[in-house]
Amino acid sequence: MPQYEYVCEADGEVIVLLRPMRDADAPVEDPAGKGRRFVRKHSVFGVAGSPVGAAHVHSGGCCPCGKVPGQCGGG
Repeated sequence: MPQYEYVCEADGEVIVLLRPMRDADAPVEDPAGKGRRFVRKHSVFGVAGSPVGAAHVHSGGCCPCGKVPGQCGGG
């Protein structure tokens, strides 16, 4: 199940909920019980590793791709 971030329109508090995709835009209860309204926030995620277009660098005896240096075609 994916995690979704919701932001409070009144004070900017952000909460994270684990919910099914079908419920991503369903109403969210205020966890503090104050009746505040939360809306889904556009979220992005990061992936570890080299960014697209970055130089392919070997450091030491093994390439991060798992091949011996010179066998991956990256340098």
